[in-house]
Amino acid sequence: MCYPAGFLRDTFNTGHSIFSLQWPLGHLYTSVMQANSTPVTSSQSGPHRQLHALVARHATSQFQKPIASYNQSAFQCGMAAWQAAGQAPMILDAGCGVGVSTLHLARQFPDHFVIGVDQSANRLERNSLWTGELPANHILLRADLVDFWRLLAQAKIRLARHYVLYPNPWPKIGQLARRWHGHAVFPTLLKLGGVLECRSNWRIYVEEFAAGLSQLQPVSSQLLQVEQYRTDHPITPFERKYLASGHVLWRCQTMLA
Repeated sequence: MCYPAGFLRDTFNTGHSIFSLQWPLGHLYTSVMQANSTPVTSSQSGPHRQLHALVARHATSQFQKPIASYNQSAFQCGMAAWQAAGQAPMILDAGCGVGVSTLHLARQFPDHFVIGVDQSANRLERNSLWTGELPANHILLRADLVDFWRLLAQAKIRLARHYVLYPNPWPKIGQLARRWHGHAVFPTLLKLGGVLECRSNWRIYVEEFAAGLSQLQPVSSQLLQVEQYRTDHPITPFERKYLASGHVLWRCQTMLA
């Protein structure tokens, strides 16, 4: 399922898949989330004790999960849109939700092509209101990131920028393997290069993400930053909600080789 720029209620064929576009143009984006979010709670007081061993095991093992056909189709659709846009430097918005962050990134980086990927068709089809014209340099894809990251790596795609914004924290101590840095796909994610940025309202998630980065691709402290993140211009509904609820936001940012 693909949702390219210029949301009109129409159905057409790209040569790769047929899809329906249903989002409105030219409206003001408003968040439907209320400012009543509770902070993440966990029995962890710091990075997980098993993180290093888990990351090391994934780094020395081959991830052999078959790639689903719908993810292959979504990838082909995304690559066709990127090529049609002149193969501009690529930005990946991983886990883009309703796609608002993808639109913000496309507007912020007009000389790049932004691909927003989310596994939920419901989120991607949800109406998001936007002020002014939609940027043309983006596409939204319904796909599983585990497969999409591997397909990018197989195609030897190098990202200019890569955003992992407010992923599910899976805060229970037994859920480490569900966090992206504890997942078997994490080593593949790092092969895509570019500026990688992860944001969360749970400090431990960002610290673990940074620890996994340092373990697999050692970088200097100047290139790997873990810091509080403040902004007057939130780019995702969750970011807006967390700020309105008084949460402290955290960010990890680095340049991958």
